Parts: sequence; structure tokens; C-alpha cells
Amino acid sequence: MTTKTALPAQRRMQSRIPGRDYILPACVALACAGAAFAGADTTFDPALNQFTDFLEGSGGKIITVLSLAAGLIGLASGRFSLGQIAVPVGVGIGVGTGVPIVTSVVTAVI
Repeated sequence: MTTKTALPAQRRMQSRIPGRDYILPACVALACAGAAFAGADTTFDPALNQFTDFLEGSGGKIITVLSLAAGLIGLASGRFSLGQIAVPVGVGIGVGTGVPIVTSVVTAVI
């Protein structure tokens, strides 16, 4: 019968340097890193401007009128709910003042 003996725990740990596997990738990442400029990219500015103009202009009015019409149809059907009044009011406030608030918050954060 043969018996296998393992190396003592102290000899096994000495051959392994902690963090050795991370040194080379970290050096490569540091060598390849470039400067980052937050807010300097203007790739989506045309789309943002068009969408913002749509919501603040006639598009926002259309959305508000459609929401109000849906609330009135719900009221005319005989089932009254506070949501049928509150939702159109909330949509109107959100479309009218929500876009400038969101835009200013995003600009302030970035």
C-alpha cells in the first residue's frame, strides 16, 4: 500500500505571491488609459434638441389633449375615478415643466 504525502501548508503558500495575477493586467490598463472628458461629447445633441422641442411645443400639447380626452371619455362612460382627472393634469404639468427640470438636473450633474 502506498501513501501520498502532501507538502506542508507553509511550503505551498510560499510559492504563491498574492496578487501576482493582477499586476500585468493593471500595468497594461494604466499604459493604455486615456483622458476622459465628461460632457464634451455632442453626438446625441441633435436628437435631444429635436425631442425637447417636440415635447415643449405642439407635441406636448397634443399629448396633453389626448390624455384629457381619454379622461373625459372615461368620465362619460359612467365610472368615476380620481385618476381620470389627475392623470391628464399630471401629464400636462410633466410635459410643460418636466423637460426643463430634467434637462437642468442632467446638465448640473454632468
